[in-house]
Amino acid sequence: MHPSEEIYAEKSNKLSGKTIVLGITGSIAAVQCFSLIRELIRNGAKVIPVMTPAAVKLVAPDALEFASGVKPVTEITGQTEHIKYLGDPADADLFLVYPATANTVSKMANGICDTPVTTMASVALGSEIPVAVAPAMHGYMEENPAVKKNIAVLKEMGVSIIGPRVVDGVAKAASVSEVVAWAIKLLSHDDLSGKKILIIGGRSEEPLDSMRLITNRSSGLMAVSLAQRAFERGAGVELWMGASSVPVPDYIPTREYETVADLVSMLPDIDADVVIVPAALADFTPEEKYDGKIPSGKGFEMKMKPVPKVLPLIREKCGFVIGYKAESGLSRDELIKRARGRLEEYDLRACVANDVDSAGKTSASMILVTKDGADDITGSKAAISDSILNFIARN
Repeated sequence: MHPSEEIYAEKSNKLSGKTIVLGITGSIAAVQCFSLIRELIRNGAKVIPVMTPAAVKLVAPDALEFASGVKPVTEITGQTEHIKYLGDPADADLFLVYPATANTVSKMANGICDTPVTTMASVALGSEIPVAVAPAMHGYMEENPAVKKNIAVLKEMGVSIIGPRVVDGVAKAASVSEVVAWAIKLLSHDDLSGKKILIIGGRSEEPLDSMRLITNRSSGLMAVSLAQRAFERGAGVELWMGASSVPVPDYIPTREYETVADLVSMLPDIDADVVIVPAALADFTPEEKYDGKIPSGKGFEMKMKPVPKVLPLIREKCGFVIGYKAESGLSRDELIKRARGRLEEYDLRACVANDVDSAGKTSASMILVTKDGADDITGSKAAISDSILNFIARN
């Protein structure tokens, strides 16, 4: 067994049965291709590396053969590799160029075939195989009018452009995680395509003094999982996050809040078809924040005041809102009753009832409560996310 087979689909089956031809060009970002190939395989894909002569100078073909289990194509020979791998839509599911230099982008846009990657691209664009390109170049090169025009030409051809991301004013190639998410997005069912979904997650933090605060148990994992799966299923996704203890995807636009008041101040900006709110928000905040740090070793009194209920304020801005109701130690019937009470009080489309003991865990048992019923949704947070998104897609 080749080492690449040992990691096949160990993360998910989202790309199971899919073949991705990966074009690698002469950007220093090519050093990330080993990790990219492995991540694609971990999600079930077969990967066929194709390298330009410039890429071979940066990454050893033997390393990519080890990563993929497939000998990289470094030249077009009498075996007509471009036809073998991309000559028919049944041969491959996606032609992905990562990283794509300004040189390769411009050649693709103008039909030039002078490297294995550009030759593969020419065939893919003619055979209706989906094509995606992740540009990697200096910011000034990206701003070159000719390069910008060529990127626009590729878009007009139906090519998906991944990134680049602007970090501190510098254009950087999309991360491995973003490219994998795009591959899943392009090769999955897109039942949420065209829909704008806002997810509000994490936990609020109400300060007692300059050090201490009142908060709730929430890792933010549910919100991140929902955002990832909604993105992969074609939606335009925005994420508003309070405090969290899980990484937030760098490819999903994210805004941060700390207190409930901060979040309330953001609500006028809501522009979404659907809002999902797995956030753990405080019910109370101190009437006054102590200036400095309350001395240790002494008791103290602090008056609390209720904070605004956020769900009804969100409901004023969006007609399709899904809330969450977390309780502890209740029977299933009582949990459903309380979730339905919240649904009816705030005119929600659905309410997800869950036990607080599931906070931070990768799997859980929840109940999707609607006006017409209550369905158990159990499994990983990704599986639960899909159940919620399935409800959205149906409605």
